Amino acid sequence: MSKEQLLIFDTTLRDGEQSPGAAMTREEKLRIARQLEKMRVDIIEAGFPAASPGDFESVRAIAEVIKDSTVCGLSRANEKDIARAGEAIKPAARGRIHTFIATSPIHMQMKLRMEPEQVIEQAVKAVKWARQYTDDVEFSPEDAGRSETDFLCRVLEAVINAGAKTLNIPDTVGYNIPQGWGELFKTLRERVPNADKAIWSTHCHNDLGLAVANSLAAVLNGARQVECTINGLGERAGNAAVEEIVMAVRTRKDLFPVETRIDATQIVPASRLVSQITGYVVQPNKAIVGANAFAHESGIHQDGVLKHRETYEIMRAEDVGWNTNKLTLGKLSGRNAFKTKLQELGIDLASEEALNAAFAKFKELADKKREIFDEDLQALVSDELVTPAVEHYKLVSSKFHSETGEAPLAELTLAVGGVEQRAKSTGSGPVDATFLAIESVAGSGSDLLLYSVNAITTGTDAQGEVTVRLSKGGRIVNGQGADTDIIVASAKAYLNALNKLYAGPERVNPQL
Repeated sequence: MSKEQLLIFDTTLRDGEQSPGAAMTREEKLRIARQLEKMRVDIIEAGFPAASPGDFESVRAIAEVIKDSTVCGLSRANEKDIARAGEAIKPAARGRIHTFIATSPIHMQMKLRMEPEQVIEQAVKAVKWARQYTDDVEFSPEDAGRSETDFLCRVLEAVINAGAKTLNIPDTVGYNIPQGWGELFKTLRERVPNADKAIWSTHCHNDLGLAVANSLAAVLNGARQVECTINGLGERAGNAAVEEIVMAVRTRKDLFPVETRIDATQIVPASRLVSQITGYVVQPNKAIVGANAFAHESGIHQDGVLKHRETYEIMRAEDVGWNTNKLTLGKLSGRNAFKTKLQELGIDLASEEALNAAFAKFKELADKKREIFDEDLQALVSDELVTPAVEHYKLVSSKFHSETGEAPLAELTLAVGGVEQRAKSTGSGPVDATFLAIESVAGSGSDLLLYSVNAITTGTDAQGEVTVRLSKGGRIVNGQGADTDIIVASAKAYLNALNKLYAGPERVNPQL
């Protein structure tokens, strides 16, 4: 008996970007979009085109290059937003507009200041406006999890009749539990006239840690699209994780009457790419993609796995891509091999000058490290691809001194607006001294919210990847830096964050 297809709608580039400090540049979004296409994601929600000129350009750029996945733009239920989304997805081989309006009593009253009948009227108008640009229109009743069922049925019936082909039911605030969420889908599909004319979708947030469980409950009750993100990235506690949805459906074929077209071997590479770009490190015990996901410490477990893998493992590590990061290049590798490998990783450097700069860094790294892995290359080109459009601050040179009984000292030369300045400071440790030295020149007045160090690969010669999160005036940014020297990586990360504060535009983030 053939199974129905479960569509995977990835919103890492839109909803995932709403994580504090996770805003991405156009080039970073393109890299992730190419990886999602390689993973065979069905729909890529590329952004919210009306949010900013940068968001519009990012969605349009993705629409121009992605051929195998549908490219979707999000819009509020107004004509201006929808026109902007329609223009952004115009180059796509397959384009979709996803429009939404709130339907819960608290949202209609406190946020929209609209009566229920006005909301229905606006929802219908939005779908009809969107259909002027594409036949593939998705509608979401925001905060459906706290909406009145009777009213939801009326709204959904109206938008189906207006031409919506996908009905997405979002648990916007992560309020629901699996039993109730599954029952809601069953009720809506039974009560909404012409329910069979649309694909039913679920979009769950993880405030109670139930996003994946709720999504799967919806699938068991007729949902045939799941909206999710790589690593569960998203605002507050995040979204349902793509990798967990896909592998749950694949592992429990006995329970789920659906299958996905996802190439699961691309899951770990996608996870690492998103982590590297956003600065959100994956916790070691994260399901599927965490460093410990397939590790066995217990002697009993180790013995069982050695005798027969399935005694304690329900999935194979290689099936989700854990063996895709093996050694690829060495110090004798040439420029053409380097360029070809970057292309395989979905990295497209903008110019020959950028390629030459990256190759020079590769050769320098190869002198420090015996083995160069895919993750090393991802981090190595970050200066060319992750750097903000305006690089106001740049590290020119550094000198550090740390000795028992003496205050650690950092001496830096920074380029500030193209002019070199020297900075010097002591601190409680070499990293603290480095940050204080930078601030003695930058004077940013920002607050340090997070400092995190992660080894990119194994071995004592591994590059350290540092994430720094800064806050100033309500804006939060993440900065990343990588180097075999942790102190240098820390300086790079701090400067990267300062550049984002200096140059980053404000964005409007709708919530679903």
